[in-house]
Amino acid sequence: MAKMKAAMAAVLVMEKEGVSQAFGVPGAAINPLYAQMRERGTMAHILARHVEGASHMAEGYTRAAAGNIGVCIGTSGPAGTDMITGLYSAQADSIAILCITGQAPRARLHKEDFQAVDIAAIAKPVTKWATTVMEPAQVPRAFQQAFHLMRSGRPGPVLIDLPFDVQMAEIEFDIDTYEPLPVYKPAASRKQIEKALEMLNAAERPLIVAGGGIINADASELLVQFAEITGIPVIPTLMGWGAIPDDHPLMAGMCGLQTSHRYGNASMLASDFVIGIGNRWANRHTGSPEVYCKGRQFIHIDIEPTQIGRVFAPDYGIVSDARAALALLVELAGEWKAAGRLRKRAGWAGECAARKSSVVFLRKTHFDTVPMKPQRVYQCMNNAFGKDTTYVSTIGLSQIAGAQFLHVYHPRHWINCGQAGPLGWTIPAALGVCAADPTRKVVALSGDYDFQFMLEELAVGAQFKLPYIHVVVNNSYLGLIRQAQRGFSMDYCVQLGFDNINTPEEDGTRSYGVDHGKVVEGLGCKALRVHRQEELAPAIAQARAWMEEFRVPVLIEVMLERVTNIAMGTEIDNVMEFEETAQVRADAPTAVGMLD
Repeated sequence: MAKMKAAMAAVLVMEKEGVSQAFGVPGAAINPLYAQMRERGTMAHILARHVEGASHMAEGYTRAAAGNIGVCIGTSGPAGTDMITGLYSAQADSIAILCITGQAPRARLHKEDFQAVDIAAIAKPVTKWATTVMEPAQVPRAFQQAFHLMRSGRPGPVLIDLPFDVQMAEIEFDIDTYEPLPVYKPAASRKQIEKALEMLNAAERPLIVAGGGIINADASELLVQFAEITGIPVIPTLMGWGAIPDDHPLMAGMCGLQTSHRYGNASMLASDFVIGIGNRWANRHTGSPEVYCKGRQFIHIDIEPTQIGRVFAPDYGIVSDARAALALLVELAGEWKAAGRLRKRAGWAGECAARKSSVVFLRKTHFDTVPMKPQRVYQCMNNAFGKDTTYVSTIGLSQIAGAQFLHVYHPRHWINCGQAGPLGWTIPAALGVCAADPTRKVVALSGDYDFQFMLEELAVGAQFKLPYIHVVVNNSYLGLIRQAQRGFSMDYCVQLGFDNINTPEEDGTRSYGVDHGKVVEGLGCKALRVHRQEELAPAIAQARAWMEEFRVPVLIEVMLERVTNIAMGTEIDNVMEFEETAQVRADAPTAVGMLD
């Protein structure tokens, strides 16, 4: 046993639990913890410019690699409340992050002390656990419980609030004998998987819907094995994108109202059976259950018991970690195939693959107009960025079109805030990904409004040498909201362009408003502006050179036409295609071989 400050015990527990990186903003009430972090010197720290930014950096860090847990730190008052959006985002997408806040001394909590707020109560609805530790001796066990909860069952965020005097108090603690608590993850039984295979085997046209739980469970290889053994095509959700490579012959495309492929929706509508693994039937994926479920049966496998039947009642439900379920599915399907019990799927798989390469199901991208259309921007990005690229994005027409046109080939190479979708998320999340893996080739994608929300965090990339490319498609509009306002016959409070007195109009007709390049350069980064499609590849080459030379984020701002409506709809059978198909794109992933 050793005597130490409770704050030091917290630092030692985090070390034992594998934490080596934190993001945050020091403040008076959390300085005792920072003092112990400084004394130990084992945990790197990145100083955010906004505490919400720190929470999104922690999210990006966790999402970047299996086993990571991002940590964000600040005071309980404005810092804690600023981090609520990050906690909500993490909870919604099943992302484990630890938020640590410093609180006023215990004796002053009820006296409306400076920056004192009941942050645990505020955070409770958007965390797996939120607690204010009132006894110093409980600090190490609170942190032990936090890591246990974050990793067990459905992953998610935890907030620990530490009063100033609790951090400063001396306690007895033996870190040498400390052990993390065993992680609990439910696992499917052999009998359950046998029933699932029997139901699948009876289907004529089955699909696998692969959710983000597969990526969280680091089970993407098992998913691909299961699909290949059974010959069943895979529809990834937005959070599961990358679990099977886009160019795999059994990757049937994404389904949904917005972030979907025409061929993915068509294959879903043609199916008669769906097995969902690690997904939550999000409404942007399903539309109404009446349309989505009509004419097909469902199996739902998810780690969280309360997810089974939440959106609609499946024909069969299994509570299981995705990795455990897929391991058994692979094992039993292999046995059935060897015994000649598995139904052959070459015809159905071939039908789904044919849609992927058919001009009927591909959206037009080859536009040569100036200002550019976003579709052409994504075609250029597909041609310029390799299969090892990691894309980071959050919300808006930029993200929706990106999901429709870009390609992802590996798990954790599409880092996306799925349910919450807060504007401003992209920059700090991209920085968190870079901090997790400095060798990662990161490309962030934003509209101009998302980019403006947390623009100040680019200074973090400059200060801590976190280089990445940030593509901003700029139409000086809240594009998604403008498109939604069509239903109200208005275009109201969504225009971002204005006559910037410091920036002359570039095209003789209008000003784009904010000069993002000047702001970015003022924050210590580099910036380029592109007007034509032939300028984009040279701009990307220049951005790569600057990243190598200066080790800072580089903005590539692509100036778009003001109004481009992106395909979306109210149901998966009622998606409005504003730009009809025209040609088979050179960058479209092919689907050949492995269908037998």
